[in-house]
Amino acid sequence: MLQNAIYIVDLGSQYTQLIARRIRELGVYSEVVDAETPTDQLLRARGIIFSGSPDSIDNESRIDHALLTGGTPVLGICFGFHMLCNHFGGEIGRHVEGGEFGSALIEHTGESELFREVPRAFTAWMSHNDTVRNTGEQLRRTATSTNGQIAALEHTDHRIFAVQFHPEVSHTQQGERILRNFVLGVCGCVADWRIDDIIQAKQRRIAEQLGEDSVLLGLSGGVDSSVVAALLDSVIGKRLHAVFIDTGLLRAGEAEQVRETFGKHFNLDLRIIDARKAFFAALKGVADPEEKRKIIGRLFIQQFEQAALELRDCAWLAQGTIYPDVIESSDPNLSTKSKVIKSHHNVGGLPKEMKLKLIEPLRDLFKDEVRRVGEALGLPGELVWRHPFPGPGLAVRVLGEVKEDYVEILRQADAIYLEMLAEAGLMRKVSQAFAVFLPVKTVGVKGDDRAYEHALALRAVQTDDFMTATAAPLDHDLLAAIATRIVNRVPGVTRVCYDITSKPPATVEWE
Repeated sequence: MLQNAIYIVDLGSQYTQLIARRIRELGVYSEVVDAETPTDQLLRARGIIFSGSPDSIDNESRIDHALLTGGTPVLGICFGFHMLCNHFGGEIGRHVEGGEFGSALIEHTGESELFREVPRAFTAWMSHNDTVRNTGEQLRRTATSTNGQIAALEHTDHRIFAVQFHPEVSHTQQGERILRNFVLGVCGCVADWRIDDIIQAKQRRIAEQLGEDSVLLGLSGGVDSSVVAALLDSVIGKRLHAVFIDTGLLRAGEAEQVRETFGKHFNLDLRIIDARKAFFAALKGVADPEEKRKIIGRLFIQQFEQAALELRDCAWLAQGTIYPDVIESSDPNLSTKSKVIKSHHNVGGLPKEMKLKLIEPLRDLFKDEVRRVGEALGLPGELVWRHPFPGPGLAVRVLGEVKEDYVEILRQADAIYLEMLAEAGLMRKVSQAFAVFLPVKTVGVKGDDRAYEHALALRAVQTDDFMTATAAPLDHDLLAAIATRIVNRVPGVTRVCYDITSKPPATVEWE
């Protein structure tokens, strides 16, 4: 834990990671921690934020009083607002109208540091069933919503603040200013979370962690593992050994591209392992997405173990795990109450019997931060800005059982899709784009004859951090041209659809 940091106590809000994101945008390191984190550790921070939660205060949530009187500023958001009010003798009850969701007009009194340089009235995002009915004697009201509900409080003696609304979401007009006032003003944090500082800190940490040990890197050719390669290479040089596993589930030309790229930009000991038969055999008959991910994860580890036996001096396994991977998997090694969205093959630690220790230098970074690190380390733009590709590869883009002919159909269609987006100049304007193989057949007409062949879906999203995402509004004529080229050139396809669902409720990937 860093001292010039804000710790966010995760109480289960869907927006917890967004709070961390917004604070980092202010140039300050933020870290999500569990409600069970010891008070003495939390008090080392410059500031503490209690997140929202789907729970009710009826669950008798408790806060250590020493945490609130230890001198470290505290901000409660939504459920955190209720917890602080409840702790200091306020009254919490159900909202008389059954809840308050969506935009609300907030008016503040002008007396709080939290609202410094914030217009007296602004629009904020509400999402709560419970409401504060009475503040108690130790808290004072500093803002109200137009329907008369208490919207912000602060303690009369301690630097404790609370808001009913969510300043971290874009729908709150003055959210960035409010968080800035708390983080840089109230807490006195220094905005030193810069890329060069991040890189230097990580290089120091890598050197301390590894000593003179050698490292086995699971290289996928994607952004995350490539940036890990660059970081490790900058610290340990020839003690880094990279292994690329050809699973047969890769994009078109993937293995060749990895060999060319890393032969040109790195002086790595790169080994490419052909494991296509093993992966397809293990996935035969398996349709459940979680099971597919777990099978692939186990096979990856087995392949790395074999490589480690051949590289006897390697004591560590390096992986390109990033923060959204950890959050979606609800990794038990991360203090969080987030629910499991999907298992990531590189999250959750190594098998107990495996002797290699794990190093994940990017574990606390969001995707765009990883890209900035890659650029600062001199990686080529075509690599840094490459669209993300899931560790399990095309196996989680083939819905249902993974068959070699299904994968080949998908691989060809995906290549056409990305090629046409590039021709249209859109690859940097969308954050991730890919095709999905659907396990259904549809009737079509080809060459004046009836065809009964497969359907595909196309997905393209726009996002900064991959915690939330919206469907990219691709031009209809472009989509029609893409669909036509795919159906004409890829045998076995008669229908192409476009996915317009945001995240949430969907995830970026289909499985």
